[in-house]
Amino acid sequence: MSVEPTAVLVDGPWTHRDVSANGTRLHVAECAPRTAPSDGSPPLVLFVHGFPEFWWSWRHQLEALSEAGFRTVACDLRGYGASDKPPRGYDVFTLAEDIAGLIRALGEQDAVLVGHDWGGFLAWVTATLRPDVVRRLAVLSIPHPLAFRSALIPGRGGGQSRASSYIAGFQLPWRPERRLVADDAALVGTILHRWGGPGFPDRETERRNREAMQIPGVAHCSMEYYRWAVRSQFRPDGLRMVRALTPPVTVPTLQIHGAQDPCILPAAARRSRRHVAAPYEWRLLESVGHFPHQEAPRAVNELLHGWAAG
Repeated sequence: MSVEPTAVLVDGPWTHRDVSANGTRLHVAECAPRTAPSDGSPPLVLFVHGFPEFWWSWRHQLEALSEAGFRTVACDLRGYGASDKPPRGYDVFTLAEDIAGLIRALGEQDAVLVGHDWGGFLAWVTATLRPDVVRRLAVLSIPHPLAFRSALIPGRGGGQSRASSYIAGFQLPWRPERRLVADDAALVGTILHRWGGPGFPDRETERRNREAMQIPGVAHCSMEYYRWAVRSQFRPDGLRMVRALTPPVTVPTLQIHGAQDPCILPAAARRSRRHVAAPYEWRLLESVGHFPHQEAPRAVNELLHGWAAG
């Protein structure tokens, strides 16, 4: 069964629209600030989702931070949800330019950039390569790319290579895509349950993410992220990534992680500190798995509000 892209246009206190950035059409959900900021210019907070999700994973933060006076926007990454699904462009350089271009296309010079999982990976890259568009950075459930790369070396990552073994299965041609959409995307539900903490996900969260994965092209595009990440290690663009990300992040950085995250271990995530040459804060949330912003939205909202406000 296939699902129309309109399935991700969930109603709520936000406005849906398409924005052209870096030559790609990206779908966003936006909330205007509910309270007027004192200086008349509400800061933009841009939320970037991970796998196997879409913009709706940030629903709690969109509303809470808009009520606090921020302009909040959550996007569907290239290949996901209601955004374009081109056949290429799933390398981190292009994806980071998508994010930088989106910030400028939204009429802003910079933004507080918040990313989870793959969105967090790209947020690290964007903050390193394009610090001019990132005011402050908040990353959930993912280490800095070079810290992650180091943690994947067997014997050096405290079990991270074993925890990330699922990535190897994503390298096969076509089979992963077929498995992702089989039985109404039952595997997506399995992933959410395995990676999340106790009680996650609820029925609506599982249903919406399973539907979003069945939009034509999404399963394939989501796998292309992982395929580029692995195959680039044996090609010049992988070396280019390492060189490009060697300079430290120079914007204030908040890192949030779930203590019970089974796929990205807290020990691996904490390695990121050495890659930040700016104010840095680490927050570990107990009884939380891989999806802190959905599992513990109140705690995450408080952290993000304080961080975005500086």
